[in-house]
Amino acid sequence: MAKPKLVGISGSLRAGSTNSMLLAEAARLFGDCDYVQADIRFPLYDADYEQANGVPDSVQQVANQIAGADAVMISTVEYNKGPSGALKNALDWISRVDGTPWSGKPLAVMSAAAGRAGGERAQLILRSFMVPFRPRILQGPEIHLANSGNAFDDQGRLTGDMYVKELTQLMESLRAEIGR
Repeated sequence: MAKPKLVGISGSLRAGSTNSMLLAEAARLFGDCDYVQADIRFPLYDADYEQANGVPDSVQQVANQIAGADAVMISTVEYNKGPSGALKNALDWISRVDGTPWSGKPLAVMSAAAGRAGGERAQLILRSFMVPFRPRILQGPEIHLANSGNAFDDQGRLTGDMYVKELTQLMESLRAEIGR
């Protein structure tokens, strides 16, 4: 059997993002796979822009990555009690491509944030954003990585035993969902 293809989408564009680090750790804990993190640095969605120029190549590339993946993982930061504008913008753009790249796709959702709730509200909102796309959203275990700036060692490895255990379980569930 070929290696599963995983696509990660980080809701944070920041260099050194703990959401990007969390996705990398998830892919590592998933085990043998081909993993790529999507680049969601898209222009702001504007229907006039789309009408004049069509869907940007960068958006189509990410949509193709999603369509070709065996599963997708999204990790969202929490800004003002919700997901980042960059993530929402990416979802809006991807909804404009031909086809339905998300439909039936296994999806693991997680969050990492500086606060003590670990992005719980942002993750809840993100889950509702995904409903129209009709992926197979895993229900748990839920990963809300709190105080995320202190949650990784110098090699980018997750340090808390509880988080490692739960992220491992989530990746086992994702692997099982791919095989379903």
